[in-house]
Amino acid sequence: MQPFSSDLSQLPMILTVPGLHGSGSSHWQTLWERSRPDTARIDLGMWDTPHRNAWVTKIDQAIAAARAPVILVGHSLGCIAIAWWATLSPQPYGWPVAGALLVAPADVDRGEAPAEIAGFAPTPRTPLPFPSLVAASSNDPWITIARAHSMAVDWGSHFVDLGACGHVNAASGLGWWPEGRELLDRVVEASGGPHGEARSPGDARAILARQSTGNAPHHLSRT
Repeated sequence: MQPFSSDLSQLPMILTVPGLHGSGSSHWQTLWERSRPDTARIDLGMWDTPHRNAWVTKIDQAIAAARAPVILVGHSLGCIAIAWWATLSPQPYGWPVAGALLVAPADVDRGEAPAEIAGFAPTPRTPLPFPSLVAASSNDPWITIARAHSMAVDWGSHFVDLGACGHVNAASGLGWWPEGRELLDRVVEASGGPHGEARSPGDARAILARQSTGNAPHHLSRT
């Protein structure tokens, strides 16, 4: 197990990975991209007709081109694509991907899953080789809270129950989603902080499990 230890002067690059149909102008991913100079979207292409291997290849290319370390921020089907990338492109612990925030993962395994996302099944169950946090809503139409928690367990991710937030997208009315920004900051810290100081997996888990200090309540569940 090898924590990343490259150029510690490098700040982490945050790469967003949207889901089916991409993230529109009022989606929190888009707002973060516009407000943070360290944040950019991976242009996966084929937004309406996604293909698993094509998306994994695009993620791999973006990670290779970015200055390391990389923090991935996935939403919906983007979370499953990240899990597939980690399965098909194994890395040492924490390098070059140093952490991930995985929000409202889509359940591609359910019987009524749309045909557009069924090609991403089965959901990978391999533990992710970096600190990660799965955040899910209790009334998400794309996944049950129990199934999202099960994914977090499989991936070795810390789990956050956000309460009733729908699919945690633009329709949820989250705007800039300050609670999500706090969760992202926690992932960055768990991955090694803004300057890349190496964290042990145990230290990373302790940081991810830390209670929120903000005003927006959420329920934490250690996996």
